[in-house]
Amino acid sequence: MFQGMEVSFLDLKIQNSKIKFEAMGKFSEIFDSGTFILGEEVTTFEKNVAEYLGTKHAIGISSGTDAILVALMALGIRESDEVICPSFTFFATASAVVRLGGIPVFVDVDLADFNILWEKICEKISAKTKAILAVHLFGQMAAMDEIMKIGRRFNIPVIEDCAQSFGAKRHGQQSGTFGNIGCFSFFPTKNLGGFGDSGLVCTNDDDIAEKIKILRVHGMKPRYFHRYIGGNFRIDELQAGLLNLKLPHVETYITNRRKNAAIYLEALNGLKSIVLPKEVEGNFHGWNQFTIRVLDGKRDKVCQALQANNIGYNIYYPLPLDAQECLKPFVDPQKPTPNAMLASKEVLSLPIYPELTSDQILHVVTTLKQILH
Repeated sequence: MFQGMEVSFLDLKIQNSKIKFEAMGKFSEIFDSGTFILGEEVTTFEKNVAEYLGTKHAIGISSGTDAILVALMALGIRESDEVICPSFTFFATASAVVRLGGIPVFVDVDLADFNILWEKICEKISAKTKAILAVHLFGQMAAMDEIMKIGRRFNIPVIEDCAQSFGAKRHGQQSGTFGNIGCFSFFPTKNLGGFGDSGLVCTNDDDIAEKIKILRVHGMKPRYFHRYIGGNFRIDELQAGLLNLKLPHVETYITNRRKNAAIYLEALNGLKSIVLPKEVEGNFHGWNQFTIRVLDGKRDKVCQALQANNIGYNIYYPLPLDAQECLKPFVDPQKPTPNAMLASKEVLSLPIYPELTSDQILHVVTTLKQILH
């Protein structure tokens, strides 16, 4: 039945082809306008995203990585300041801290959802702690209610890394709107994916918003008068215009991802040697990734079977941050993160993009059952 069938890990062409005519028109419109930096499209996109998220300020940024960086800059993170972050996440979370001379302090993750173990945060807080950086990994939010309690208790600001969680919610509230600042990525693979690098920060704090707007243009206000050492962190007019076209479709994208996840969860339930992901109570999972754990050292065997059957997959992430060579100077060897290390040896992400067909999902499921029966 599935002979010759191919299941890409991600196929952006299908989704983008549906808005190709509109996108070409938008490109032509911006081309003819001659306005390519912080124009009307950026203003409109920021307004639309602020309304979608339910936040006071949404500020377009050049990438998700730069969104984290400028958020830390807005909070005044500098040399020797400590920032708490999870040990199992994408490199940008910690690298932004190091780029400012700060020290990332790694906390282990919960194997149930791969997010930071909020119960362990207090153990890592010191007099040097200047921020908590909570990541919502794979499309599911961390326990922000508990994390915010910790932030308020110790008077420490909280940044949300929402690179993978656009549209996710906790108790009905959108990701990015719990902390002092929320940071988003619109890298093409995200639930709201752009056509290159772009990102966004959101906040309900007027002073933080004003500082970020200044920081993203080299700390300049008014023109050629510089209040801060900022950077070139602007979102492109073209990216904003194209994202404006995709934003009205994001709920459909997420709905389809959730449908695909539900099919996987039902079809793979009870299969030996894997642990299925789950939607934590109170969460609305955006399923940017569908990440299983393959037990008993069988991940390589499963990967080989998927590859032999023309099924794409990915491993997010093969090494936790506190095991990365360039971050080892910041790691306390007496305080390991065993869950993060175990996750890095077991995680395997399956195709979950919105346009997957039922036959393609069935091909993935059948292959897994054949190898793990």
